[in-house]
Amino acid sequence: MMEKQSPVFVYDTHQQAEQAIRLLSADGFDVKKLSVIGKGYHSEEHPIGFYTLGDRIKTWGGIGAFWGGIWGLLVAPAVFFIPGLGLMAMAGPLVSLLVGALEGAVVVGGVSALGAALMNIGVSKEDVIKYQTDLSADKYILMVHGNSTDIESARSILGNVHSLEESIAS
Repeated sequence: MMEKQSPVFVYDTHQQAEQAIRLLSADGFDVKKLSVIGKGYHSEEHPIGFYTLGDRIKTWGGIGAFWGGIWGLLVAPAVFFIPGLGLMAMAGPLVSLLVGALEGAVVVGGVSALGAALMNIGVSKEDVIKYQTDLSADKYILMVHGNSTDIESARSILGNVHSLEESIAS
């Protein structure tokens, strides 16, 4: 069984999160091993919806540069309404975990389906609460999935990108 490891980076702005994703991509990191979570809008960006067309994400109603730009890089883009958090956009392996939690009506220790998905990859309940608070404050969560080589590569690449790295779930 593969060891669960997911460094979690918290960014104050979508520009910082996008910079981190683009740096990883430019350095050859497999961006399919990234998950990103954040609000699906900003004050000037109010999407009505989105859909996938091949490997490209299309929107109507304007989704803004961040989500429109990075969703073409990441896998499984989705938007969910999460009680207590509101409309959340996300992409990456975490989406399938969230869908599994929603389909199975999984709630672990009183946390949301998002919290259950995070706990499934090794995030502590205390960190789940903190990350949900960060999301409520319009911050962005970037998670790196993979083996220890992937983790070290991502940390090395992201060493100069401002983030509030909180923990590694293992």
